Amino acid sequence: MAHNSEQSPLYLTHPKVSLLITAIVMVVALIGAQNLYFRGDYKVFFEEKDPQRLAFEEMQNTFNKSENVAFMIVPKSGNVYNTQTLNLASELTEAAWQMPFSTRVESVSNYQNTYDLDGDLIVEDLILEKMRAGEATAHVQKVVESTPELIGRLASRDGRALVVNTIIQMPDGDQTRHILDIASAAKSLKADLLARYPSHDIYLTGIVMMNDAFAIAASHDVMKLIPAMFLLIFVSIAIIVRSLWSAIFTMVVVSVSIAITMGVTGWFGVFLSTATVNVPTVITTLAVADCIHVIVGMRYFQRKGRSPHDAILESVRVNKKPIFITSITTAIGFLMLNFSAVPVLAHLGNMTAIGVMLACLFSLTALPAMLSLRPQIPDNRSQNALFAKWGQFVIVNHKLALLLSSAVILTISLFALNNRLNDIAVEYFDERSSFRQAVEVNNNIFGGMSNIDFVLFTDIPYGITKHEFLDDVESFSDWLEKRDEVNHVLTFTDTLKRLNKNMNGDIESFYTIPNDSELTSQYLLLYEMSLPFGLDLGNQIDIDKSALRIVAVTQNLGSNELTKLETEAKAFFHTLNSNYRIEAASPPLMFAHIGERNMSNMVWGSIFALVLISGLIIFALRSVKLGVVSLFTNLLPAAVGFGIWGMLSGEINMALSVVVSMTMGIIVDDTVHFLSKYQTARIQNQSNEQSILFAFDSVGMALTTTTIVLTLGFAVLASSSFMLNAHMGMLTIIIIIAALLVDFIFLPALLAWLGNNAHNRKSRAKLAQTQRG
Repeated sequence: MAHNSEQSPLYLTHPKVSLLITAIVMVVALIGAQNLYFRGDYKVFFEEKDPQRLAFEEMQNTFNKSENVAFMIVPKSGNVYNTQTLNLASELTEAAWQMPFSTRVESVSNYQNTYDLDGDLIVEDLILEKMRAGEATAHVQKVVESTPELIGRLASRDGRALVVNTIIQMPDGDQTRHILDIASAAKSLKADLLARYPSHDIYLTGIVMMNDAFAIAASHDVMKLIPAMFLLIFVSIAIIVRSLWSAIFTMVVVSVSIAITMGVTGWFGVFLSTATVNVPTVITTLAVADCIHVIVGMRYFQRKGRSPHDAILESVRVNKKPIFITSITTAIGFLMLNFSAVPVLAHLGNMTAIGVMLACLFSLTALPAMLSLRPQIPDNRSQNALFAKWGQFVIVNHKLALLLSSAVILTISLFALNNRLNDIAVEYFDERSSFRQAVEVNNNIFGGMSNIDFVLFTDIPYGITKHEFLDDVESFSDWLEKRDEVNHVLTFTDTLKRLNKNMNGDIESFYTIPNDSELTSQYLLLYEMSLPFGLDLGNQIDIDKSALRIVAVTQNLGSNELTKLETEAKAFFHTLNSNYRIEAASPPLMFAHIGERNMSNMVWGSIFALVLISGLIIFALRSVKLGVVSLFTNLLPAAVGFGIWGMLSGEINMALSVVVSMTMGIIVDDTVHFLSKYQTARIQNQSNEQSILFAFDSVGMALTTTTIVLTLGFAVLASSSFMLNAHMGMLTIIIIIAALLVDFIFLPALLAWLGNNAHNRKSRAKLAQTQRG
């Protein structure tokens, strides 16, 4: 069939020029990529005005910093009270002072032991020199086990482990490079000591090591998993479509879309994070879908007898509206991530919105240009026969299909009620992560490493020495100690009671809070003057003695349990005395609150996106009926996905709260392409049944190919050691498969039922006869 070149678009009349323009745009954009940098610290998850972040930073400014690297020493003998283990603890304590930005090192070795000696207060390191005698070891064990500040915090209650806690004070701003340097120094120190003390294990935990784990996980996914995902997608496209060139052209479109997106991001000065490293993955989903529709459409029209040129032109013509609708609705879905309380998720949304629109543009311009330079040879075997037969079966049995699919969808969706938000920041990594391994050992020995820091404000200089205030502190600390989820409470009242006992001849009955506030002030002054540099009480008491910090070390609680403990603790303190102010903050508490706020915000964002997307589909298809149908079919896959997740896990973390927005593109893609082809046939005065069959015939293979390819690709992401990415990959796979099943069973059955009139009943009767024949 002849064609008029004057009516053909530039990408077909001058494909090389079109591709050259695309290359120039990509190169210009990529200049901005040099501005990209990665931030791996946990603070990227919080806005600068986040209330929990502000509370934590106020606490950090009021007291000594609490970001740390904790070395957990576990002797293989199972008992830390031996000369070798205590010598290791002493060496590690000394060496830890030399780590970058180290400001304080706490351990049983340099614990400032106090006792009375002929009326004088003696303050000295618990371990003064290398342990040699068993008698000295027994003395250390006796002191540790009788000291609340040590037992359960720096030494396990069962004597299986010791902790050397190094406090780090990093400069403000981007801390990623410093985190990597500190973590590297900690790992080097660990390796050196293990070489000399092979009968021990050393595990690294703490906030700095968690930040390092974030960076390692992101780097691993970028360097290994994402390239593996691209390779698997490339191979699966080549096999399923039976065309190496189609796979190459698709990956070119994917690569160009990603490259320009990252370049534009660099121009705008946006940094990369553990969330935004997923941008290439998400862009790939839509770019692959767009390209497959164009390629499969072209081959479909070639099999119908069109020339390669006309087949490309016709494929673009029939696919451009559904591809554009899919892309714009996906972009809207991702832009709704700006509702998120997490800044890096908003970055993810904005970057992906740019990427999917670029993928739309290049799949409709650069891809046809490449296809015209390398015409495809159509596969003469009918790949659509299976879809036509399935379409006939659904039409003939549409009532049964509609009833059964509705029942299954409803039943599965009800399990979504089992899901609950439960972010545990230290469990964002799977068992392959050395940090997660350390967390599990810590959990097994110490019972957990999460914490809530409570600050009690008197707003009066030396107000913390007042007897009535200290009584409230003691009552509050006792209440925390009795909580099942609390493993240890570090409170100044334990130190004060010890000092009172020391100053009264070490008589046990004086292990109480002094009744005289003036005496308390004197004890505090004497003790502080005796402490060495770096081991003062600045981690518990502010500079003018008006505020006190109490640290509650807890089990690795989920977000709900942690915020519940915070709420109940504050409520209990207010029953003691309403004159004092209490605040709570810590990184685990920050993650707990941000998860709740993010989920709440994303619910409203998703509702707004669905309304807007449905309105756009109604406008684009110019049919209220089809718009309403699309609304149902766009909601159901997510409902099914979260229902299945409710059966399998029931735990929703921060990443899963954005999966609906992320998968919206594929859900809408399947629905819009099916409805668009259905509507095309209806406009051509074909019957309802013929229109459904045309939709199956023209897009069945494309939708199936897209689903298979993306399922394989996301299966790679689901293998990530970073659980946020792994869970995102798993749930995405579930929703993508659910979307295909909904559009292959529920949607055509619904369309057949809606078109249930005398004429269509006659058409179905003929189909039934055809099937029986």
